[in-house]
Amino acid sequence: MQSDMNSPLLPSLSSDPSDPSEPLRRCPGGPVVGIIGSGDFSRSLAIRLLASGFRVVVGSRDPNRVARSLFPDGVELRTQREAVDDAERLVFAAVYPEHYDTLVDLREPLAGKVLVDVSNAIRLNCEHSNAERLAELFPKSSVVKGFNVISAWALQAGAHDGSKQVLICSDCSASKAAVVQLARRLGFSPVDLGGLCSSRDIEEVPLLLFPSWGGPILATFLLFLFFYLYNFAKRVLLPYLDHGENNFYQLPLVTVNETLPAVALVTLALVYLPGLLAAVLQLGRGTKYKRFPGWLDFWLCRRKHLGLLSFLCAALHAVYSMCLTLRRAAGYTLLNAAYHQVKAGVENSWEEKQVWRSDLYLSCGILGFGVLSLLAITSLPSVGNALNWREFTFVQCWWDGSSWLCRAWRLGWQRSAGAGRVNDTGGRITRSRWILL
Repeated sequence: MQSDMNSPLLPSLSSDPSDPSEPLRRCPGGPVVGIIGSGDFSRSLAIRLLASGFRVVVGSRDPNRVARSLFPDGVELRTQREAVDDAERLVFAAVYPEHYDTLVDLREPLAGKVLVDVSNAIRLNCEHSNAERLAELFPKSSVVKGFNVISAWALQAGAHDGSKQVLICSDCSASKAAVVQLARRLGFSPVDLGGLCSSRDIEEVPLLLFPSWGGPILATFLLFLFFYLYNFAKRVLLPYLDHGENNFYQLPLVTVNETLPAVALVTLALVYLPGLLAAVLQLGRGTKYKRFPGWLDFWLCRRKHLGLLSFLCAALHAVYSMCLTLRRAAGYTLLNAAYHQVKAGVENSWEEKQVWRSDLYLSCGILGFGVLSLLAITSLPSVGNALNWREFTFVQCWWDGSSWLCRAWRLGWQRSAGAGRVNDTGGRITRSRWILL
């Protein structure tokens, strides 16, 4: 047992790993995978393959110029041709696309082998993908597109600390199946996207910046801009024009805080409005087997994004509300109120109705934010996958109704910032709030 513990997991490959004259000895426990290129991605991929039980040989144009210490023990560093010859079936092309032409001398050694392209697109909307170009250069090899959406950090740290999905496509089903099996063995989740024509979309994935968030973010920003300008005109501009009252100090915090709950409520309503429109449309058509209009289908696919943006606005409103009493203006307002109370000779300013209204206002806000937090958490894929369909629909439908009612009721009891009292509306829902509801 002691001798087994002292023996290495992988046997020594050669007395001098940098000596290219010695052929690679194959290990019956794991196939040999070749990697063309000696950059950062090649090193990370070699570490991951070696940890998963594969034999790895890395090919470089000049192995003598590559520091052997950059690669872990057990990885063979050879020339590109020797790496291709030693690889049993799979060869990764981890070089920049502009250097593909330098690999044409490997056309015959790569014949009949699976060539995996891991490059990304340089720009969007390219006419031809790198994988398609590689397939033209190596017609006798089976080109598979994959592993380009996985970062070097995710390869080194493992699938638990990075993205687990590996997008794969190829025109050869057998070669694609081999790469899919390899991805599973490395701990990732392969996703088959069909033929090599899909490689253009796969290569552009790392260049996209929140592609599905553009519409929801724009809608939320426009709502925020509308309500912010409305509050600015009502509470800052009109008092200044009518009475010369200077309330411009409210713009950075108070006005923003008054705008956020309205945006959160309307955004949450936009989450469930397309479902109602879709139901009405299906009832009017008398069938559910017809496609929705393009605008409605786009809206339905963006409901989760709108819900998360609603939660963001509600969270920011909670933080802003807690900071209201920290303002210098709040301290001055409190001192002025105390001075006027003493000057008027009022010993007890307690108003039972105002106390109840302010407490109900805060309670509805806290409950609404708590339920909305639950909705946001359950919308995460890792949490939603742990729930069955009945549990998910219960949380998303019934709890969302509770959140919406709490936040809508809270608008009717809007308190003034700083004084902690209900507005001069007497707790009634004003015309503007009826419009909002």
